[in-house]
Amino acid sequence: MYGTFPFNLSPMRREPSHRSEMVNQGLFGEVFEVLSQEQEWTQIRLGHDGYEGWVLQAQVAEISRESYRNQVDRPQAVVASTVDLVDHAQPIKSRSLVAGSFLPFLKDGNLELAGETFSFHGAVADQSATGASAVRHAFSFLNSAYLWGGRSAFGIDCSGLTQIAFRMAGISLLRDASQQASQGSLVNFLEESLEGDLAFFDNEEGRITHVGIVLNDHRILHASGSVRVDTLDPSGIYNSDLNRHSHRLRLLKRII
Repeated sequence: MYGTFPFNLSPMRREPSHRSEMVNQGLFGEVFEVLSQEQEWTQIRLGHDGYEGWVLQAQVAEISRESYRNQVDRPQAVVASTVDLVDHAQPIKSRSLVAGSFLPFLKDGNLELAGETFSFHGAVADQSATGASAVRHAFSFLNSAYLWGGRSAFGIDCSGLTQIAFRMAGISLLRDASQQASQGSLVNFLEESLEGDLAFFDNEEGRITHVGIVLNDHRILHASGSVRVDTLDPSGIYNSDLNRHSHRLRLLKRII
């Protein structure tokens, strides 16, 4: 069985329970494979990054395997604006969207999702696959509050920021920082890094727990408390508000 999110920011939880920790959010138009069901909860695996979690059955719509494969296998347009709208002939079915949401098979302002036809006339991300493009999209989230599992300007985590910004630039990233660290090619020294590279940071146990986007002039854009710009040096991130290093640099990767 396969499905899609007909709404935006559907919470994905670690376990089938309202009280379980939110680990991710499903965006409008993302598709998934259904793994199991338990009362009102459905366990899913996302098609774009393989991430797994539990969602409420009421927040998903069933689609065919063909529809699932067609969307996973083909590049899709994505929303560029922080917030936008898809219209439906029945106004009650119209939807608000956030940046990075898929617009499945958008053509001449129309798209299809789970048997429903919507119209969209907002801005579409350029997906130019450059570091500068990823940085530009990431800056649209500046000052957004940090939210564990979040993927929008209403609350976003560090790897959610990088995943959505790079999606808007036409590049697919995995979900968690530790997973993203397996992608791209290694940059040996900070002096060799370029705008749009990813910097990864570890904890005391050596586990990668944080990621940010390298900027010019020894700076980094990342989500920590909020989406902010800090100084990046060979030791890590220096937070001027705290007057100390907040994150320890582990490695640098070039994705584009």
